[in-house]
Amino acid sequence: MGTPIDDAGIIDPAPRSGVGRRRRRLRGDGTVLVWDAPLRMANWLMMLSFAGAYFSAGHADWELVHLTFGYTLAGLVGFRILWGLVGTRHARFASFVRGPGAVLRHLRKLLAGRPERHTGHTPTGALAILAMLGLALAIAATGWMLDTGRAGEFTPQLHQGLANLMLIVALAHLASVFLTGWMHRQRLVAAMLHGRKRASPDDSIARSWRSLALLLLAAALCFWWLQWQGEPIVGDRANQTISLELPAAPAQAPPAQAPPPAEAAGPAA
Repeated sequence: MGTPIDDAGIIDPAPRSGVGRRRRRLRGDGTVLVWDAPLRMANWLMMLSFAGAYFSAGHADWELVHLTFGYTLAGLVGFRILWGLVGTRHARFASFVRGPGAVLRHLRKLLAGRPERHTGHTPTGALAILAMLGLALAIAATGWMLDTGRAGEFTPQLHQGLANLMLIVALAHLASVFLTGWMHRQRLVAAMLHGRKRASPDDSIARSWRSLALLLLAAALCFWWLQWQGEPIVGDRANQTISLELPAAPAQAPPAQAPPPAEAAGPAA
């Protein structure tokens, strides 16, 4: 016998757990809540921070923007790792990180046009997520070394190479998301906005944690605001940056003046 659904779309009775009854909302379109709000907020802020840091790199007048986005990305990666350990069901690494066999099987079925269905991240998506988190940490570490004068001879090239590699991984991940969504007739990018996907009610999460997402956004905005306190606007920062990076030319002594010619001696008296 099927599980009854009331007029409000609430599954009832809900499975019982050690903390009491869980109630899951199923909309008329068959979607349930899968992605919690802090996960979605962290993902979009990380994307914004990486893009801002990447495209502001190499421009002296955008140095403060580059540093601000770079340190923001580092903080967000730290939050994502923590949330991957204690967050909701589909945000935890234990729910989607799989071994090489699962990744290869998913790739074969994806290339054959028969992709596996996963409520949370796919095995290939999990691989891309782990790669991007690791690359972001390495980028932040090398950027910190450059910012604090601890860089070695090849640190600038390593920093830029890691950023380029992360861009490639991110674009490949987005392409895989669009392809998988097209095959399953699901808007996976939109799901990362509102958090809902077509799935079984048993796969939904019970709480969105919107307050934590707002706190995460407030922390990022507060950090950006503090970064600019006491700093000149970006357009005027170029002159200061150049004056710091390019040593002033040594002052040259004025050319020595030739002594005035001696006056000719007059006739003897």
